[in-house]
Amino acid sequence: MISVVIVGTGNVAQNLFHAFQKSADVNVKQVIGRNKEHLAFVKDDALISTEFTSDITADVYILAISDDAISTVAEYFKDVDGLLVHTSGATSVKALKSVLRPGIFYPLQTFTKGKIISFDDIPMCVEATNENDLNLLKQLGNALSNTVVEINSEQRKALHIAAVFVNNFTNYMYTMGSDICVEHNLDFSLLQPLIKETAAKLDALTPLQAQTGPAKRGDQQTLHNHLQIIKDKHQRELYTLLSNAIKEKHGKEL
Repeated sequence: MISVVIVGTGNVAQNLFHAFQKSADVNVKQVIGRNKEHLAFVKDDALISTEFTSDITADVYILAISDDAISTVAEYFKDVDGLLVHTSGATSVKALKSVLRPGIFYPLQTFTKGKIISFDDIPMCVEATNENDLNLLKQLGNALSNTVVEINSEQRKALHIAAVFVNNFTNYMYTMGSDICVEHNLDFSLLQPLIKETAAKLDALTPLQAQTGPAKRGDQQTLHNHLQIIKDKHQRELYTLLSNAIKEKHGKEL
């Protein structure tokens, strides 16, 4: 059984804690956070600590904290014998240069406050500086997920950028769509079957193959009609920018 200490109280820390608690292969020995109120998700007081100077011995210490705090908090654990990892997609393993055994344990998923999700289908991206530590992280990842992949820091940064495009930017497009619906007294829920089908198509098609719409077709009349309806300057700029990008991407097909 792999023993772990979790440092952090946010969405990632909470989801990892609940997932580890369900695994027969992992023993959570401690959860550390500065604010005891934020540790309320840990029901067993014996597991809670508000001190980073922990004397608990574990196989893996997981820093599930904000990116800008990783290097600072890592200093508290520079003398531990266990493997110290962080869960950031955008931060290099070099942020843990002060510790003896650094690594990465990055779940590629969006986590929402108050929502606990299954790790079964979440890709776990791992990195370590030696084969033994890498195998340990793979074992830990396999205790949670069906997909565990070794990815170096540069690849992970690129993957995180891709994730921003497909998740954060896409969600902002939903916000734009919602704003337009509100402006014209329409219920945004009317778009939800479309959103789900668009995502479902990617099970069988590449994003390039799945692209549809007036810009892909080169339907200039529809594009101009839409721009006549859109009054918000920011929305018009985004619509034009994205339509031109789609036309350029699919230009050879027009």
